[in-house]
Amino acid sequence: MLAILVAYYRNATFAGWLDRLADFKQRHGLTFVITTGILAGAVLPELFLIFFFQKGKLHRQNFRNLAFTVPTWAIDAVLVDFMYRANMIWFGTVVTVPVLFAKICVDQLGYNPFFAAPAEVLVYEWKNDGFPWDSVKRLFSWSHYRDKIVPTLLATWAMWVPLMAIIYALPYPLQFPLFSLALTFWVLLLTYMTNRFAEKVQADAPIALAVAD
Repeated sequence: MLAILVAYYRNATFAGWLDRLADFKQRHGLTFVITTGILAGAVLPELFLIFFFQKGKLHRQNFRNLAFTVPTWAIDAVLVDFMYRANMIWFGTVVTVPVLFAKICVDQLGYNPFFAAPAEVLVYEWKNDGFPWDSVKRLFSWSHYRDKIVPTLLATWAMWVPLMAIIYALPYPLQFPLFSLALTFWVLLLTYMTNRFAEKVQADAPIALAVAD
């Protein structure tokens, strides 16, 4: 991601390629956002699971996973793109340290702790528990937030704060495409963490086993 940022501002040819991608994103709007969110958040993680941990064999569970992840990450993609648009409207498009700091604060200290992290943990817990309403009720307790959301937020900040500094340093039309590059790896990490929360894997289990589960 850092190499992409540096290349964009230092190499005119590379910048031209990304500008064409930005133009494509602008012309296709929500269609681009939803399609990219599904590919990065649902399809690629499932293909990763199939080819690396299932020896290329399709299981019925893969289709059940997709039935859950496709709408989940399509909705998330729309919300993320909306947040990027809101930050652009609120703080402008000039790349300065104060503007980057403000956008990151809205993203990581507003959107994530009050909505994104609780919602993502909720939907994955809901799936792991068999979709009971008790999972929804637990979301509103402090103990659940402390034990499940706070660890998720720590992982979120460790991964996304430096990435958001890079993403917000690019023009608005390129921010979502760059976000989608990292989304696949975040989904794999989130799946592992929520499987741990559901005690589907042990604390010292390798990530490969956790994802395969």
